[in-house]
Amino acid sequence: MAKQDDKKNRIVADALASQKEREKGYREKALKMYPHVCGKCGRSFEGKRIQELTVHHRDHNHDNNPPDGSNWELLCIYCHEDEHARHSVADAYGGRNTEEDAAGGDMDNKPFANLAALLQKKKSR
Repeated sequence: MAKQDDKKNRIVADALASQKEREKGYREKALKMYPHVCGKCGRSFEGKRIQELTVHHRDHNHDNNPPDGSNWELLCIYCHEDEHARHSVADAYGGRNTEEDAAGGDMDNKPFANLAALLQKKKSR
C-alpha cells in the first residue's frame, strides 16, 4: 500500500512540476506581449507587484497556448479568481455553453433576438 501511495505522490508531483514549467513559459511570453495592466479592473502593476498578475486562458483550456497569445489575458489575482468563480457557479447551475463562452458570446442574453418578428408584426397592422 505504501508503494502505491509513493507512486501516486510521485505522479502528482511530476504533473504539478510540469504544469509549473508550462506556466512559466507562457507567463513570461504574456508579460512581454501585453502591458502590465489587469484586463478586467484596469489596475497597473510594476516592480515586485508584477507577480500579482496572472495569465488567464480565455477559453479556460490551459493547454491552448498559441504563440500569438490570442487565448491569454493578464488579470490580477483577484479578478482571475473572480473569473473562475463566476464560471464555476455557472457550471454548477448549468447556465453556461462552453462553445459560446469561447467565442465571447452569451446565449442567454439576446435582447434583439425577436426584433425582426416584432417589426414584421408592426408592418402587417
